[in-house]
Amino acid sequence: MTKELRRLSIVMLVMFVGLFGAISWIQVVQASELSANPYNKRALYDSYEVQRGSILAGDTVIASSVPSGDLYSWSRTYPDGTMWAPVTGFINPVLGSSRGLESAMNTVLSGTDSSQFLSRIDRIVTGQPPRGSNVVLSLDPAVQKVAYDALGDYQGAVVAMEPKTGRVLAMVTSPSYDTNLLASHDTAQVLADYDTLTANALRPLDNRAIAGKLNPPGSTFKLVVVSAALASGDYTPDSTFPNPARYTLPGTSTDISNFDGGTCGEGDQVTLATALRLSCNIPMAQLAVALGDDALRAEAEKYGFNTSFDIPLTTTASVYPRALSDPETALSGFGQGDVIATPLQMAMVSAGIANDGVVMNPRMVDRVVAPDLTVQQTPEDTEFDRALSANLAAQMTTMMVANVSDGAASGARIDGVDVAGKTGTSEHGPGDPYTLWFTGFAPADDPQVVVAVMVENGGGLGQQGTSNGIAAPIAKKVIEAVLSR
Repeated sequence: MTKELRRLSIVMLVMFVGLFGAISWIQVVQASELSANPYNKRALYDSYEVQRGSILAGDTVIASSVPSGDLYSWSRTYPDGTMWAPVTGFINPVLGSSRGLESAMNTVLSGTDSSQFLSRIDRIVTGQPPRGSNVVLSLDPAVQKVAYDALGDYQGAVVAMEPKTGRVLAMVTSPSYDTNLLASHDTAQVLADYDTLTANALRPLDNRAIAGKLNPPGSTFKLVVVSAALASGDYTPDSTFPNPARYTLPGTSTDISNFDGGTCGEGDQVTLATALRLSCNIPMAQLAVALGDDALRAEAEKYGFNTSFDIPLTTTASVYPRALSDPETALSGFGQGDVIATPLQMAMVSAGIANDGVVMNPRMVDRVVAPDLTVQQTPEDTEFDRALSANLAAQMTTMMVANVSDGAASGARIDGVDVAGKTGTSEHGPGDPYTLWFTGFAPADDPQVVVAVMVENGGGLGQQGTSNGIAAPIAKKVIEAVLSR
């Protein structure tokens, strides 16, 4: 071989190695990123040509692909689409868009994820048609059905989860929509249905459990305030506060009152435990000012406030604002003002208390399974933060049990089971309907489930609707469903 041929051979070899390396980098390392890029229309169209994997809750298929007989090859079908809408979302080539897990897990479902590179190669070599992997969720279909039925026609959301793992067991929102309508390949019909849904003032496309227009958490936020007080080391459940029937916000002429307009029980002083049990606003406003907004924000952030989670659905961050004035801090003491939260967030507050003070990252996916049933991914349970010591969490649990057994959350009582809980009623403009809340867990001595319920529009009763009468009984049904499994 001449010197020139050797040089040419070396150059060609280097070019081949470089090309092979570049292709491998794109197909393996950058595959997920490129497939998820909204501007990559090729990946979007390819995903419709592939038989997408199914989405399962336990052994129940809640999304699958069937032959469509048109240029898109496959279409998605959703059994009980309205019940599972906040979970699955939809994917549609006509709209060129997707929502829910269909979007968040698109690369896995369409078989284009980097973790599926070897599987794709194997199917090419063996001549098998391309297929996506199946996604198995942590959600329990029986619990989901109970939560869906219990929420009924109320406008709101329900979240249930395991406090020790962060696994979501149920996620329901209302009003909802039939995902099958938005999976259709009938262009005129699907566009009309989509326009109708987006124009609906009740926002049925919103997943109220984790996003949408967030509400103040009302008195459920008192759990964070009491948690911050105990964590400071300056307060115990027996700490006392002045017990007036009216309280003037610091530096203002604005008075606030307890929900019933009277004092927080009898006497000139009230304990922290009693204030939480009776859900009194004035002691919590006083406590919030004494602690300061920095301490409250720091404690709230240990439970997940001001953080967006990918579960893998992306959640809207619940908010405890910065640089609050004293009157604003006082309002935050009972979950009003600019404090806003998702039901998932308030479930995380209860879950942290239930789990000896440790807050777990929430998650919805148990495993990703290839078409040949090989398990490709198994997400782990991970800690988000520690909000309290185990001892202080036990004190919080005791106070929350009293709240249900002999306090403002009696609507969540279950015979033979100690339920720990807290109700909340958030106010809006004068005369506007309240938003009704409950968050809690059971059994108190060995928590198996945490539930958060949020009902907007006063449950249809305006300012006459109560959290104890509407939100707490919904939570009770969901708790019973989990404990009876």
